[in-house]
Formats: sequence, C-alpha cells, structure tokens
Amino acid sequence: MSLGFYFDLSRCTGCRACQVACKDRNELPDHVIFREVQTYQVGVYPTASRFNLAATCNHCERPACVENCPTGACQKAEDGTVFIDQDVCIGCRTCTAVCPYSHPSYDEDRRVSGKCDGCKTFRDNGKNPVCVDACPMRAIEFGDVDELRAAHGEGLVSELPVLPSADETSPNLLIRAKEQAYVQPCRRAIV
Repeated sequence: MSLGFYFDLSRCTGCRACQVACKDRNELPDHVIFREVQTYQVGVYPTASRFNLAATCNHCERPACVENCPTGACQKAEDGTVFIDQDVCIGCRTCTAVCPYSHPSYDEDRRVSGKCDGCKTFRDNGKNPVCVDACPMRAIEFGDVDELRAAHGEGLVSELPVLPSADETSPNLLIRAKEQAYVQPCRRAIV
C-alpha cells in the first residue's frame, strides 16, 4: 500500500484554503510552506486562460530526499508517506536541492527542513489531512493510491508539462488534468 494525493485541476479555483489550513495546522512561520497553490497562465490573448495546481510533497515511491539525506532525517514510513525527523535534521537543505519538486521547506528560525507528512497525527485518529477537508471544491483527496485510481477512473496522470517527469521519483500523485494544463506557452503567474 502506498498513500498519496489525488488532485482535480478542473475543480480547483485557486482559493488557497488548503494552503492556509496546512500553514495553520502546522503552525508554520511566514517563510515556510508545505502546500502551495500555484497558478499558471497558458496560451496567448485572446484565448489565454489559467489553471491552479495545489502542490505539496508527492510521497514518492523513490524519494530523492530519502536517498540523499546525509543524516537519515528524511524517511519513508510503512504506509509510504515521506517525513522528516526534525530531531535528526541538520538543516543542510540537501532534501530540497535533490527533490525535483523542491518541496521540503527550510525553516530559517529553527534551522531544519520540514514538509507535508499527510497530517500523520490526524490520520492516526481517523481524520483526513487538513488540506482535504479545507477544500470547498473537494479537489483534493488522500488515500491508498490504488483505491484513488479505482475511484476516479481513467485519464489520471502523475505529471504535467509544468511538473518534472514522473520517471524521476515515481510520485504518489494522481491528477485529473484539464485541457489548459497542456496548452503552450505556459508560465507561472504571480497572483
């Protein structure tokens, strides 16, 4: 069993409720973020459009952070989620440098890296990760990747033109893409 996220691009409005809920739940300082809603502008006027991607750790099958962490602080749990033991982390930022998604976030105040752990303490108590419950459009789900794939049917992908190749780390991420995600040119929007 491997746990991961399902994300429906067609449902995300970019409201950032998931991002705020994650930041609040993890009591993160301003400069640290575990889930970030990224907005992309695609195409050219007059047919330009945009889409949003709520990006976080993809709890990869072959996590580069785990393979390259010099202290063993980055670990993969039995359920497949990836976490950072902050008592072991030395703040070298190797995890962020080697992650093709750049998801571990460095806390300058505490001098350690951190990242999404799928809200392990919530899951241990039978609850969803906070980002899942915070999303008013129900664009995010978390669970066994095989069960998510079965529930959401065909047409799911693990990579988009704006993401690294899934071949690099085998992310446990299932995306219900929409047409705009494949339109070129595509650039990150500042919103």
